[in-house]
Amino acid sequence: ILLIFTILILRWANPPFTSFTLREDWENLETERHDLKEWWTPSEQIPAHLQWAVIASEDQLFQDHSGFDIESIKEAIDERRKGERSRGASTITQQTAKNLFLWPDQSYFRKGIEAGITVIIELLWPKERILEVYLNIAEFGPGLYGIGKAADSEFGIHPTDLQPEMSARLAAVLPSPKRMRVEPPSPFAQKRSRWILKQMSQLSGIAYLPADTIENIDDIDPFNSDSLSVLLDEATLFEPGTDTVRMENLPDSLIHISPDTSLQQLTIDP
Repeated sequence: ILLIFTILILRWANPPFTSFTLREDWENLETERHDLKEWWTPSEQIPAHLQWAVIASEDQLFQDHSGFDIESIKEAIDERRKGERSRGASTITQQTAKNLFLWPDQSYFRKGIEAGITVIIELLWPKERILEVYLNIAEFGPGLYGIGKAADSEFGIHPTDLQPEMSARLAAVLPSPKRMRVEPPSPFAQKRSRWILKQMSQLSGIAYLPADTIENIDDIDPFNSDSLSVLLDEATLFEPGTDTVRMENLPDSLIHISPDTSLQQLTIDP
């Protein structure tokens, strides 16, 4: 009952913190914890292209589903059974539920709680509020929680002044914000942001890229199609002082590689 009441209140009240900001190792990041409310950007000040960018990146059926993308869930389950790398199937609503109340664990127990909270959020909040909260609590870089803080830290501007290319770059790092770089963008982040711009154009009907440019961009998300090799250009993947690269979306695996190792020499240790 307390949880339902809290979620109902959050339909109108902006949270000053989330479970993720409370768990964050701010000392290791060498930065101060910030109050989410101080950097909050209300929905009417969030550019339409930024909303399209995160929808294109994270949940292209956001406006159509009731909290769960059933087909993506089935695909993710099949990929895991086959031992294939899975991007995951969490919707924006599920990510909002996790970021607000839960912890970064892939257990079925946590997923079950997340599913229950997702149902409640979908029942009590309009889609506009879900997207507003998501954008104001999501992490866009190490310790950069919320689009207000991210836009200021990465570009020195308010979210209302973001350009579509900036929005796409911010959305591009959402799958792994502590490892992928917004500014200056790494080659992978740049490639994924161009894919996002193409998806934004197709979803919205607004030309965010020239037609001849769109034709040359693959339809498959680079985060899925490029697998491990492209992610190696993200300098922050390397654990400080080691030769180990930890892949966030491969929780049971470690890649051991030195900076001068060729892609052909990569080995994955289960």
